[in-house]
Amino acid sequence: MRVELLEGERVHSIVGAFFAVFNYYGYGLSESVYAGALACELTDRGHVVTRELAVPVTYKGRRVAWQRLDLVVDSRVVVENKAKETLPQSAKAQLVSYLRATPFTAGVLLHYGPTPRFYRYVDWPKRVTGSPAGPSRREAATGRVDMIPAEDRSEAPGGLTSTMRHESGR
Repeated sequence: MRVELLEGERVHSIVGAFFAVFNYYGYGLSESVYAGALACELTDRGHVVTRELAVPVTYKGRRVAWQRLDLVVDSRVVVENKAKETLPQSAKAQLVSYLRATPFTAGVLLHYGPTPRFYRYVDWPKRVTGSPAGPSRREAATGRVDMIPAEDRSEAPGGLTSTMRHESGR
C-alpha cells in the first residue's frame, strides 16, 4: 500500500529544483543567489513562486506581526534556504515556527552546504486537527490566504516557536 505525502509532488519538484541549482553553482555562494536561482528554476518548472512573502501572524484572532518567508511555492509550500557551511541548530526550529504561525501546512528546508541536504516538514497538528494556527474556514474553503509581499508593507516581521514532524533526505 502506497501512502500519499502531503504536497508530495510539489515537494518532489522543489527538491529537484534545489539539486539542479546546487549542481549548477556548487557550494559557496550567498543565500540570496541560491534563492534567486531556485525561484527561476521553479518558475521554469511551471510553479508560481513568491519571494520574501510577508504573512500575518495572529494571537487569539488578532494580528500581532508580519513574518517574512524566503519563498512560497504555488501558495502551498514554504521554502527556507540556508547557505552556511553547517546548518544552524535554529534553522529547523525557524521553519517549524513559520509553519505553526502561518496558514501553511508543508515546508522544506534547503541547505546549500558542502553536502546539499533537504528536510521536509508537515505541521501535523494543523493538518489533523485544524489548530488555531491553521487557515480560517474561508481560507480552507477557497484555498486562498491573504498575504502581502514584503515590498508592499512597512511593518517588521515577527514569529513563534514550536515542534513538528519532519522527513530528511540527502
